[in-house]
Amino acid sequence: MSQQMIKAVLFDLDGTLADTAPDLGAALNKLLAEEGRPEQPYTAIRPIASHGARGLIGLGFGVTPQDDAFAELRVRFLAHYEAAPHQGTVLFEGVAELIQAIADRGLAWGIVTNKPGKYTELLMPHLPLPVAPGVVVSGDTVGVPKPDPKPMLHAAAGLGIAPEHCVYVGDAERDIEAGRKVGMTTVLANYGYIADTDTPLAWGADLQIEHPLELLAHLPG
Repeated sequence: MSQQMIKAVLFDLDGTLADTAPDLGAALNKLLAEEGRPEQPYTAIRPIASHGARGLIGLGFGVTPQDDAFAELRVRFLAHYEAAPHQGTVLFEGVAELIQAIADRGLAWGIVTNKPGKYTELLMPHLPLPVAPGVVVSGDTVGVPKPDPKPMLHAAAGLGIAPEHCVYVGDAERDIEAGRKVGMTTVLANYGYIADTDTPLAWGADLQIEHPLELLAHLPG
């Protein structure tokens, strides 16, 4: 896509706009302590923080959603997270300046996250964003999360901009997959929550950035 065709930029939330791993990790470690298990270090938590409760409970307890113990652990994990979703969470360096520059260039912007809406709504007022997003789509907004294309289409419709005129920035394979399905230009945030076992080069992103402000070179204006 030529730069001049870009009308909007959409972002993933966890691991792309905001470093939420400290609070997600704190919730996991509270749960582990309740179960008499050792805490997980931040270095282990960060790479899988984008995978939410499923990934973190898997890390701490070695269980999957198919295991009988998972559902109850998930409820307790989310209760801990709900109690303190923004104590350690910050915007990644350069994100505030990026959002301001996007707005200054006359582009729309929004968020498409797999985070359940309840927790998105708790977190958003505490993020020091200089310009409010034009649309926020959470993991349960349309009944299905990414990589299903429906959240992406819902966000584009909410901005009144065709998907093919949107850029989508994310740090997970499902982000790139969802964006590609609807014809968005996809950008991989290499500074986000990418594990050593991930294969980001195989995900097929149109662009990769190492810092949020690198995106500006690919936007009109």
